Amino acid sequence: MNKKIAYTGCLGVIGIITTEFGIIGILPQIAAHYEISIDKAGILLSAFAMIIALTGPFMTLFTSGFNRKKIMLTAISIFLITGIVSSFAPPFWLLMTVRLLPAFLQPVFISTAIAAAVSSGDKKHEHQLMGIVIGGIAISMVTTVPLATYLAGAFNWRISFIVQTTVSAVALFGLWRTLPSMPVLAKKTYGSQLQILKQPSFLISGGVNFLMIAAWFSTYSYFADYLGKVKNMDEKMISYMLFLFGITGIFSNWVSGKMLSRSIPKTAALFLSGTIIIPFALYYSGTNIYINIGVIALWGFLYAPCFLNSGAYVISAAPNALEFANSLATSFGNLGISTGTMVSGWVIATKGVQMSPWVGMCFGILGLVMIGLRSLMEKRFPQWKSA
Repeated sequence: MNKKIAYTGCLGVIGIITTEFGIIGILPQIAAHYEISIDKAGILLSAFAMIIALTGPFMTLFTSGFNRKKIMLTAISIFLITGIVSSFAPPFWLLMTVRLLPAFLQPVFISTAIAAAVSSGDKKHEHQLMGIVIGGIAISMVTTVPLATYLAGAFNWRISFIVQTTVSAVALFGLWRTLPSMPVLAKKTYGSQLQILKQPSFLISGGVNFLMIAAWFSTYSYFADYLGKVKNMDEKMISYMLFLFGITGIFSNWVSGKMLSRSIPKTAALFLSGTIIIPFALYYSGTNIYINIGVIALWGFLYAPCFLNSGAYVISAAPNALEFANSLATSFGNLGISTGTMVSGWVIATKGVQMSPWVGMCFGILGLVMIGLRSLMEKRFPQWKSA
């Protein structure tokens, strides 16, 4: 099993996720700087995710015939430019604009990186290779995202974007130096890839993906605001909690990758059940710092594999259109990020940030119901099963 391409893709994912999620730890500071509400500041995350959700599949289809290395380098370059402009604290409308630009190629990068990694190994190792690429999400959460939050607390929020710029530059150089040229030798027709949209099993899986990500991001999008206002933590402590969150996430991604090889539905359901457990744990932990450390560690463990689990769940329903299925999984997921962030933001604006975990629980319950629905329907109608 050749893991070089998978690890190179992981490096790129670290750069991308640092830009997409690095904003989470500094939303309160951005809201204060621009004199706007926290839910309006949250649009910086939700709008980014919405662009991915709406354009991801089309961009992936459009670029499916291009050299994979060139596509990945172009995507990272745009993320680099975004970080540079954002670090100058431009007017809010410009900050919003440059935040949206890289969103158009984010799903293209991730789906291309996963497809390239999977194609370099055999089928029995595909979930492990996917886990390496998507593991960049957990790695960024334990390194670059908390680092950016910590430095923003120690200096100012613009430092966070400087960190994002640096990570993107390192990723760009790493991809350029280590990734081989990967021309597409046999491009699949649009029609053959679009066929998966006719499969009921795939559509249900997309719904599960959407609900799973919406459930977790209903609270995670406001992680810093929640810990600050509900758990009375300062910015330094919040950065430590982000670090802890990511540490447990790296381990759980590895665990999830192993479990997916045995049963994708059971693994997805097990980790999604955390959206029901965590709200109660957060509620009853109060402000006791030691209990909260344990709860946040568990939260990070259950949350981190959500992208790996949801992606594997969707792809299992469309094994013959891997890149397009990957892009749709990314789009469904980012639609979940956008919806979870916006719905939770509305609830926060009317009821307070302490309600955000309960919003996530509602999405999570619906997701578990749909996992059960797909399993039930595939037993009744075996022709639904695609893998």
